[in-house]
Amino acid sequence: MPQVHDTQLRFLLPAAGVRGVAVHLDASWQTIAERAAYPDTAAQLLGEATAAVALFTGHTKVAGRLSVQLRSQGPISTLFAECTATGTLRGIVRLRDDAGEPTRDLRDLGKDAVLAITIENPSLGNADPMRYQGLVALDSATLDQAFEAYFEQSEQLPSRLLLACDGQRAAGLLLQKLPGEEVDEDGFRRASALFDTLGREELLALPPAEVIHRLFHEESPQLLGEQALTFACSCSRERVEAMLVSLGREEADAAVAAGHGQAHVQCEFCGQAHHFDAVQISRLFALADSAHSAAAGVQ
Repeated sequence: MPQVHDTQLRFLLPAAGVRGVAVHLDASWQTIAERAAYPDTAAQLLGEATAAVALFTGHTKVAGRLSVQLRSQGPISTLFAECTATGTLRGIVRLRDDAGEPTRDLRDLGKDAVLAITIENPSLGNADPMRYQGLVALDSATLDQAFEAYFEQSEQLPSRLLLACDGQRAAGLLLQKLPGEEVDEDGFRRASALFDTLGREELLALPPAEVIHRLFHEESPQLLGEQALTFACSCSRERVEAMLVSLGREEADAAVAAGHGQAHVQCEFCGQAHHFDAVQISRLFALADSAHSAAAGVQ
């Protein structure tokens, strides 16, 4: 069995007029999964969502980060997965207490459930990042079916998507007809028929290059670019400080009191802990007040 690495591989089927991305996650997925003791269904959904964001970052022009977020009133209150342009991944699931085992069928999440894809790209200068968001309909049973329908509707291009996750690995494969491509009108149908021969177990077992070769070798696939994927968190003390300031002085002081002299903030994604005593909290709000006054003076 060939060695498998965490990787994203873009490819082209030139004669068929089809592009694609294949993703395989090993160590990066294991690092995300071990952050909490998730029920099997929740872990599987998170793994599939993590593979999906890695696929979409290879498919879409992303200079910053792309995320998938699911919110519902059911057992899964929040599911979040993110991939950056540099190939770093993170993800988390939040479950409601005493809400039972999460459902595997997205249609059972309830009418208030929302699934969104968000792209955040940096702006020039110090301007806020540019954000683009699309809502994914939850009228399909699985994540890959929901995302497949979303791409067909939003980009008006035939698309195929398969996601898989087990206890140790996560993987995904995305195919899409090239826009305006009329080289072979039967190309996407032919590629789609080959796609249908791939099972989830095989997708998980093989590295992306071998998946592509086994399925599409008769189409003379061109490998366009490979990117390593790894777990990394974008949290920082500066971001935690900004979060505390946004909560307000009263709530920050209450956190210090509740922590017996220190406010404790721990990142849910990576587990890193940040501590702030009363003096540090006072300094934070003094600096924030000073910055606000300076900005008002400039105006």
